[in-house]
Amino acid sequence: MQNEKTLDDIKNLLINHDLCDSCIGRLYRDIEQGSSNKHKGEIIRKQIKKTNETSPAECWLCEGLLEEITHFCSLISNALQPYEYETFLIGSKIDENIVQKEQNIWKSIDTTNPEPIKMEINREIGKNLEKNLEKEVHFNNPDIMVLIDTAFDVVSLQVKPLFIYGRYKKYDRGIPQTKWPCGICQGKGCTRCNNTGRLYPITVEDLVAKNALELTNGTDESFHGCGREDIDARMLGNGRPFILEVKNPKIRNIDLNQLEKETNELGKDKIEIASLRFSTRNEIERIKAAEFIKIYRVTIEATQPFNKEKLKKAAATLRGTIIKQFTPTRVAHRRANKVRERKIYNCDIESVEGTIARLAIETESGTYVKELISGDNQKTKPNLSELLGIPCVVKELDVIEIKGE
Repeated sequence: MQNEKTLDDIKNLLINHDLCDSCIGRLYRDIEQGSSNKHKGEIIRKQIKKTNETSPAECWLCEGLLEEITHFCSLISNALQPYEYETFLIGSKIDENIVQKEQNIWKSIDTTNPEPIKMEINREIGKNLEKNLEKEVHFNNPDIMVLIDTAFDVVSLQVKPLFIYGRYKKYDRGIPQTKWPCGICQGKGCTRCNNTGRLYPITVEDLVAKNALELTNGTDESFHGCGREDIDARMLGNGRPFILEVKNPKIRNIDLNQLEKETNELGKDKIEIASLRFSTRNEIERIKAAEFIKIYRVTIEATQPFNKEKLKKAAATLRGTIIKQFTPTRVAHRRANKVRERKIYNCDIESVEGTIARLAIETESGTYVKELISGDNQKTKPNLSELLGIPCVVKELDVIEIKGE
C-alpha cells in the first residue's frame, strides 16, 4: 500500500491526464521491485480505486509509444542483419514533447526515483532482441551500439572496431609505414601527386589493410605502429609490432591465417606480416607508450678509408654512453625543438672495407641513429664522426630487432 500523499498525487494527476499503467508505474520505481512498470501501475491504480485502464494508444504521456516496441525491434533487426556480432546495446531518442511532459509530471508530484520512458524503451527492446536474435546485451563494451529515433523510425549503428595485432617486416626501402598526404594539396589531389592526394602511392599500411578490409567488409582503417622506421630503412628480424583498427566491420570472425597468407602474397618482396591475433583498443595505448630497445644494422660511409683500430675504439666509447640529441634537422619541421637523452647499449663492428663499414648498434627507443653517425652539425653529441675525426654518413639502415615485446 502506498502512503496517502502518493495516492493523492496520483488521483490529482489522473483527473487531468489519462496515463497508461506503465507510465503510472514508472513514477515509483522502488515499489514491487522486479515487477514490470505495467504491473506497478495496476497496483497503484487499484489502490486509488480507478477501475478503467487507459491503453497506451490513449495515454497522454507516451502517446502509444510503448505499443511500438515490436515495431522498433523489427527495424533494428533489419539494420543489424548484415553484421556479425555477439553483444549489443540499445539507446533511443524520444520525442522532445514526451520528454518535457514527463519532466513536468515529476515536478508536480512527490516522487524521488522515477524511471525515464527512454530507459523502459531501451530495456524492453533489449529484452525482446536478446530473445529473438539470441544475442546478449552488454552495457560496457558492446560489439554494436544501436540508436533508434522513435519519432522518425531511424536506426543508427555504432559498430565497435575490430583490432588485429601483428608484426610486420618491411623489405622495400622506398615505402613509408603510413599514408603521407601530398604537401602541396594537403590530400586534395594535384598534378604533383597525380591527383592521388598522397606523397607515396603505396605504404605498409595499405598492404596490411587491403585484405583485412575485404575480409571484414570494413569501411575504413587506422594503422597503429610501435614506433616507425625511416622510409629508406628496412624492418627485419622479428618485425615491428602493430595493431590494425578496422572500422565498421560487418564480419568479425575472420580467419587470421588466411589474412596473413593473402597479405603476404599481396606484399611479396615489400612487406611480410606474422603473429596475427585479435586485440583491443587498450593494447594500442600499450604499444604506443612502450619504449622497446632496438638493434640496428648500419652501413656507413666515410670520406676516407677507415682506420680499423680507431673505429674499434670509437665503437667501444659509444657502448653504455648517454648521448644528447637536439632535434635533427631532417625532422625539425614536425618535431619539438629540444634535447633528448638516449642510451647506446652496444656498438659492434661487423665489417670494414675501405670507406665502408657495417655496425650493429643497440639503442634506447627514440634514438636518431643517422645523427648518431653523422653528428648533424654537432646536434648529436657524442657522435661517431666526431670520435673518428672524419665525416661519416649512413648509407643503409635496417632495424633487425625490437626487444621486450
